[in-house]
Amino acid sequence: MKKISDIISATPLFKGLPEGHLQEIEQIAVNKYFNKDESIFFDGEKASGFFVVVEGRIKIYKVSPEGKEQILHIFGSGEPFGEVPVFSGQQFPANAQAIEKSRLLFFPRTLFVDLISRNPALALNMLAVLSMRLRRFTVQIENLSLKEMGRELWRLVFINNGVKLTVEGSKVLPVLQELEEGGIHILVCGTCLTHFNILDKKQVGETTNMLDIVTAMQLADTVINI
Repeated sequence: MKKISDIISATPLFKGLPEGHLQEIEQIAVNKYFNKDESIFFDGEKASGFFVVVEGRIKIYKVSPEGKEQILHIFGSGEPFGEVPVFSGQQFPANAQAIEKSRLLFFPRTLFVDLISRNPALALNMLAVLSMRLRRFTVQIENLSLKEMGRELWRLVFINNGVKLTVEGSKVLPVLQELEEGGIHILVCGTCLTHFNILDKKQVGETTNMLDIVTAMQLADTVINI
């Protein structure tokens, strides 16, 4: 069986941290085991902590009102998941389920937030991992085309760091402008733009509020979070 210390030190979130910090992280980690098809958390459930996959595979998915399942991502060994809503104090935006027998490390929100406040290096590591996910989102947006998506794509929503993709200088701006010209409705969180001080740099989409964004997501048959 893999040691918790070895798992933590090899995880991107914690890689390169001093031994003392790694030991502190190990002290709050909890082993959790899930059988195949067992649920880990549900869409809308309060995010009480996040996970790192030790062994096995975990799928993140949404279910449409018609009951159709849409897989958003599959996480494997060494990968963290569920961390974004934890630090924003929100609910999990999708479901998580083990697709094979799995072992996870669970990090309780309150203990980890306290740890991060005392270790700036850990916060920087987390920013790096989240930035990698943003770049992955950028690549996926670049690969979008009206021909490929057809009538299935009808609205794009940009919140949090994602709003940076809609401003001048964004590599995907021409693609987003093409999508908008083709009739795709693009919503951009105004509060997020203001937070990053880039409201005046937005070049595409409608600046709106979270109520309109949440309503739009609720009306959609399928919501894909990236």
